[in-house]
Amino acid sequence: MNFDFDIIVVGAGHAGCEAARSAALLGSSVLLLTMDMNKIAQMSCNPAIGGIAKGQIVREIDALGGYTGIATDRSSIQFRMLNLSKGPSVWSPRSQCDRMVFSLEWRKELESTPGLTFWQDSAVELLTDDNGFVSGVKTALGVEFRAKAVIITAGTFLDGLMHMGRQMWEGGRISEPSSHGLGTQLERMGLRSGRMKTGTPVRLDGRTIKWELAEVQPLENTRGKFSFLPEEKTGLIQRECYTVQTNEETHRIIREGLPDSPLYNGQINSIGPRYCPSIETKIVTFPDRTSHLLHIEPEGADTAECYLNGFSSSLPFDVQLRAMRTIPALCDAQMYRPGYAIEYTYFDPTQLYHSLESKVCPGLFLAGQVNGTTGYEEAAAQGLLAGINAHRKINGDDPVVLHRDQAYIGVLIDDLVMKGVDEPYRMFTSRAEYRILLRQDNADERLTPIGEEIGLASNHRVALFRKKIGRISDLTQFLRNTSYAPKCINPYLESLGSSPVAQSGRLSEVLARPGVTLAGLADVSCDLAGYLSLLPEEERSDIENSVEIAVKYRGYIERERENAEKLHRLDRLRLSTDQDYLGMTALSTEARQKLDRIRPLSIAQASRIPGVSPSDINVLLLMLGR
Repeated sequence: MNFDFDIIVVGAGHAGCEAARSAALLGSSVLLLTMDMNKIAQMSCNPAIGGIAKGQIVREIDALGGYTGIATDRSSIQFRMLNLSKGPSVWSPRSQCDRMVFSLEWRKELESTPGLTFWQDSAVELLTDDNGFVSGVKTALGVEFRAKAVIITAGTFLDGLMHMGRQMWEGGRISEPSSHGLGTQLERMGLRSGRMKTGTPVRLDGRTIKWELAEVQPLENTRGKFSFLPEEKTGLIQRECYTVQTNEETHRIIREGLPDSPLYNGQINSIGPRYCPSIETKIVTFPDRTSHLLHIEPEGADTAECYLNGFSSSLPFDVQLRAMRTIPALCDAQMYRPGYAIEYTYFDPTQLYHSLESKVCPGLFLAGQVNGTTGYEEAAAQGLLAGINAHRKINGDDPVVLHRDQAYIGVLIDDLVMKGVDEPYRMFTSRAEYRILLRQDNADERLTPIGEEIGLASNHRVALFRKKIGRISDLTQFLRNTSYAPKCINPYLESLGSSPVAQSGRLSEVLARPGVTLAGLADVSCDLAGYLSLLPEEERSDIENSVEIAVKYRGYIERERENAEKLHRLDRLRLSTDQDYLGMTALSTEARQKLDRIRPLSIAQASRIPGVSPSDINVLLLMLGR
């Protein structure tokens, strides 16, 4: 039995799994501490991965060498690309998953990762040495494990308290105990904490749903996937999702039940997610709405269990049941379990460095919902970076910090560390200033070289990436060098309502026009059709898509890169970590307080702190002699 490790990861949710795997693959000996070995990477709420901006995050995780994208592809029972009616900067992949297969895929991967060990128990105490540095953890069973770094990814389990109507009981998830002791200790050590709330809806027996009264969402793309690796997905059957609508009778029953709602009777005082509200919150917030859209989503390929997306609730069980049964398709539906809310402890992320290491306790890293975020994808991204940076710290290497123009992961962590949270943080494309650079299709171009440099991207992944980049470059050059004849191209242009050309030009020039596609050009250009036919079938669509976007949005891409470079120039203007901001009377009072609390490392970071004005930035520039 080994009790000494390089890194201990507390919690085996989405953050903990990515953290443990990445650190172990980089060469650290890792202990993954979890209360239930059968709930590894559990999808506690919606059995789906991806969505608006979240899908980009998962592709970035994959590009760096993480595993969430692969686990998703191997458990996918429906794939959709969202926002295709809009520009490519907001196209976002999403997969409905088999909940049990997803968890099993993660467990198989972790158990096959060299240097990774498991222990089923609960962490109750963080061990530190005489200098206040992390030295390990003590568990509820009284076992002490030693380590050079500890990553806490406890999700909703720290002092978790669940609510259904006026009923309250302790737990981090239904039928699972909460974790006590560790949160209180961290508060005593100086980590500022708060309480947040999340919720989950009823689970239904699909055998009792009147499917003919629900509207089907047809399957869109059975070939879509998250990972850039060309691995085939498992042979799970593809399942459709359905939509239904609430009605005025539904709303009447919910309104009558509000006196017993923990959200409205004073029982819950913590902050819930703004962008995933409970059904009772929707009724109160939008009193004039006569209906709300709900999605019925399968929990797996071979199960009758369904998830009623949009009906998250902490109302009493009987109110939930009566309200749900006013919907025609659900008039006879049986519940597997009602919805409930859960309150949990999180810690102020402005007390973290961009590496996700605590400023208060050296060697302690925090990732996931304990940092005030919501969502599997945001948690997994933080876990991946925490695992990478914990490994690099104990080996004396600089941390990996992704910039806001490099990745949504960079936007996520920078927002947490520089701005903090006052509600559960969820990623959106609108949070990124450079989203035309941060597309889902080019995540490997942005991040696989970083994964290669730090040693997380496998040789197989890197070799495939280089071949793909070479083919993209060759096709781009072919379009720039190949001419077209007006008589061949004009019928195609006229069919699109585009003005004809009077003389020959390059294919790249006409591809830049709205509506023109490579596939369309290939129909009228034998040279292009012949070239495209030589591309590997499994890669052709991705290569064509990448080249089309690069050609059509070239001007926008170049402009955003110029704006990003201005940010980098400010980022190179470094600030002292021991600067006396409180004594700088030329700064506004709010700026002094915020700068003293957050301690930015550069002018760029300081400029993103809420309450620090442009005039305050000018004062800092004068201080630097700039």
